[in-house]
Amino acid sequence: QVQLVESGGGLVQAGGSLRLSCAASGRTFSSYAMGWFRQAPGKEREFVAAISRRGDSTYYADSVTGRFTISRDNAKNTVYLQMNSLKPEDTAVYYCARRSLSYGGSYYTPPSYDYWGQGTQVTVSS
Repeated sequence: QVQLVESGGGLVQAGGSLRLSCAASGRTFSSYAMGWFRQAPGKEREFVAAISRRGDSTYYADSVTGRFTISRDNAKNTVYLQMNSLKPEDTAVYYCARRSLSYGGSYYTPPSYDYWGQGTQVTVSS
């Protein structure tokens, strides 16, 4: 059973920064692409960023491009999301997820991911 545990969320003022971490259990972390999604109250879960197995390819939502950076450390079984220039509209619960090997879908859609963390709250005040 794979476990993903997010940390690093919190309350920050607009323009500030946060770094989210997602620690994964198991010995096959480097075999999977990973992604970050977010969900604000009353809204659907939306794609934020994704990273390939070796970290050589990254993908971002238009809304975060240039402000957020996804990275991973396969030796530590951890994926990160560095969030800079935060805006109130970035307020949401942020989830990390492991991309399924068998589904073969887009990086950008939730069904392409088979394991999810419990989420960490990010609140950006204006």
